[in-house]
Amino acid sequence: MGLLDILLGRTRPVAPDLDRLFALPSAAVALQAATGFTPTGHGAVCFATVEGAAFEQTHREVQALLDADADRDGPPVQLRQDDYGYSWLVSHRAPDQLPLLVNDLHAVNASMEVNGFGPQLLCSLAGFQGEGGRRLALVYLYKRGTFYPFAPLPGEGQRRDNALELRVKAALGDDLRMEQDLGRWFPVWGAPGL
Repeated sequence: MGLLDILLGRTRPVAPDLDRLFALPSAAVALQAATGFTPTGHGAVCFATVEGAAFEQTHREVQALLDADADRDGPPVQLRQDDYGYSWLVSHRAPDQLPLLVNDLHAVNASMEVNGFGPQLLCSLAGFQGEGGRRLALVYLYKRGTFYPFAPLPGEGQRRDNALELRVKAALGDDLRMEQDLGRWFPVWGAPGL
């Protein structure tokens, strides 16, 4: 950062560091101890919808890369669109295979990045569940290089459990680089993988 940046109050954006995803398995242990939430084995990578042959080729490469894994039930990665027009590459693993799920998420992000789709990447998430079927996602913001919890409340409507989200932030502060700006804790309503 230069002197002019300091005087004008500009900051450089944080570079994405996909290797931070590999901290999720150890953070899951801390999360379970603090809140009782355990991995579901579901995760997803969200990106702005991309059309064209180049993206289709990248999707086929990701499928081939993850298809080599014999421990998987069903297709390696499913492409879905949400109600807001974003695309999700969704991976399913057994709940006790969080490290393999993280490898999947990292591989999808890295393939998208290498093939020139980095600017379209928005976030990745890993799903967790608690008592009574409660859901929680640990969301990695690609452009910020940080994590935040998203805890939708069960039932009708789009409501969040803010108290749980803050408790998770406090519990995982030593394990994950948490997003400090709460305004960037975007809701991911209806996200596949959650």
